[in-house]
Amino acid sequence: MRYGIFSDVHANLDALEAVLRAFEREKIDALVCLGDTVGYGAQPNDCCDIVKRVTRYTILGNHDAAVAGRMDYSYYYDAAREALDWHSRQLTAENMNWLRKLNYFERDGATHFCHGSPVDLEEFEYIFSVEQAATCIPIWDSLGQITFIGHSHLCKAFAIGRERVYEVVTKEFEIHPEFRYIVSVGSVGQPRDHDPRASYTIYDSGRGKFEFKRVEYDVGAAARKIFNDARLSDSFGARLFAGV
Repeated sequence: MRYGIFSDVHANLDALEAVLRAFEREKIDALVCLGDTVGYGAQPNDCCDIVKRVTRYTILGNHDAAVAGRMDYSYYYDAAREALDWHSRQLTAENMNWLRKLNYFERDGATHFCHGSPVDLEEFEYIFSVEQAATCIPIWDSLGQITFIGHSHLCKAFAIGRERVYEVVTKEFEIHPEFRYIVSVGSVGQPRDHDPRASYTIYDSGRGKFEFKRVEYDVGAAARKIFNDARLSDSFGARLFAGV
């Protein structure tokens, strides 16, 4: 199976469309979205309409859960909270119902998918360091051979042994059976690794090969929609140019 895996679209239609065009060139068997289709960006309905149509699995992200009334987000900072409030008012009944039914976790054999850490799915904990990845050692036996996550907006990969974790610092690698892997796939709509290009990933389960990918999109167009068309903080548009 050749999976196209992406996450954290955050209502950025321009970035999403660029990633889907890239997947078309890659001859993908199945698309998987790891959550946060909404939040921050200007086009939540358009992105929901596309993601629910093209994916085999879509995971519930924390922003999805917040908009759908499945978690308390009163502690979020003001601009993020206001964006979620605006998205909840914009979403169609159909899209809201879709978000309310998304699962925290999906599996396809030894390939697992969730939004944050697999240790406690409803807590949406981050994994972007070796120390955070090491919290998965106690659940090593229940981990998939490879688990894909989003949430951090960073491209990171970790090989988890029974006693030690190693960061995998390369854009592509082959998995080894003595390890379990946690891969954070970055963000389509709001990267935070100082690279404004949209992130997407490919995993060939038959070959055991994983690849991080990037694609350029019209950042200016996405930002202008935030500045001019949506009741959102300008910071959500400005940060797109720097990838932060």
